[in-house]
Amino acid sequence: MPPLFRHAYYEISVADPMQLPQASGAEIAFAGRSNAGKSSAINTLVGHTRLAFVSKTPGRTQLINLFRMKNGAALVDLPGYGYAEVPEAVRRQWQGLLEHYLTCRQALSGLVLIMDARRPLLELDRQMIRWFATTGKPIHCLLTKADKLSRQEQSKTLEATRRAASADFPEVPLTVQMFSSLKKTGMEETERIVGNWLKEKAPGQRGEGQEPNTSTEAEAPAQGGKAGEG
Repeated sequence: MPPLFRHAYYEISVADPMQLPQASGAEIAFAGRSNAGKSSAINTLVGHTRLAFVSKTPGRTQLINLFRMKNGAALVDLPGYGYAEVPEAVRRQWQGLLEHYLTCRQALSGLVLIMDARRPLLELDRQMIRWFATTGKPIHCLLTKADKLSRQEQSKTLEATRRAASADFPEVPLTVQMFSSLKKTGMEETERIVGNWLKEKAPGQRGEGQEPNTSTEAEAPAQGGKAGEG
C-alpha cells in the first residue's frame, strides 16, 4: 500500500472558520502545543521539508492550513496552543478556530495530538483531550522528539503515558506512540492508525461540518505556557 501522507499538497489557509470550504473528503486534524514539533512531524509524514512551516518563532501558525492527500482526504494543520507571549486577541482567535473546527466539522475523522516525549500530557494537552472527547472521535498521540530519549527512556515514557491516558480518559478512544522527525521513526504506525480511521469513515458521508455539536458545551484549552517550534 502506498504511503498515506506522501505527496500531500497545500490547498488553503483560513483565518475565519466560515472561510473553510465544503469538505470534499475525510479530514485528519493535527494539533499540539506550539513547541511540540507539530510542523516537523507533518513534514516528515508527507516527505516534504517545508510543507508545514517550521519556525523558531513560537506561535507562527495562526491559521487553519489544509493539505490535500492523494487519496482525497485532507491533513488539517491547526494553530499551535500554549504560547503565552501573543496578544490576547490573537489567543482568542486561535481558540475560536480550534473550537469551531474540532467540534463542528463533520468530515473530521480523528485528531492527531502532538506532544513532546519529554513532557507528555501537560495540562493543556489534557484539556484538549477532554474537550475533543465530546465528539466521540478517536485521538492518536504522537510523542515527538523521541530521539532525545534513550531506548529505555522511550519505553518507560510510552508505557507511563499509555497507562496515564487509560486511567484518566477511560472512555476516550486514544492511542499513543513514539515518533521522531529526525530519525523518521514511527511513520508506519501513524499511517496504519490514521489509515484505519479513513477506512471506517462511512462511504458517501457528507462532511460540510457547519452544524455545531450541541450535545456538550465544550471548553477550549486555555492558552498559556512557553513555546518554541510550531
